[in-house]
Amino acid sequence: VQLQASGGGLVQAGGSLRLSCTASGRTFSRGAMGWFRQAPGKEREFVAAIRGDANTKYYSDSVKARFTLSRDNAKNTVYLQMNNLKPEDTAVYYCAGQQVWHIYYYDPAQYNSWGQGTQVTVSS
Repeated sequence: VQLQASGGGLVQAGGSLRLSCTASGRTFSRGAMGWFRQAPGKEREFVAAIRGDANTKYYSDSVKARFTLSRDNAKNTVYLQMNNLKPEDTAVYYCAGQQVWHIYYYDPAQYNSWGQGTQVTVSS
């Protein structure tokens, strides 16, 4: 399974970006696809996840109401729309795939596949 993330870039505070993650090789219909981020000197943290079989979405408190997940099943792609970006959102963003749903969807260890990461930089 390969995950290809794209869409990062440099944006001013208050701006928007849309990240994409395309899976090839298999789907995660029984699990979930998630986004995590890692800032320099910090641990990787959960951002958002969408469950494959129920379309249920989960967000961290820090991005809730600003970030929105969606997906295109025909393209096997998940999107993360990021609005009202803040400097503290600056990080490398990784998409991840979980083959079988696990309630600890916020734990990176529960994900089997990872994309290469895409840099998001928000200037103040």
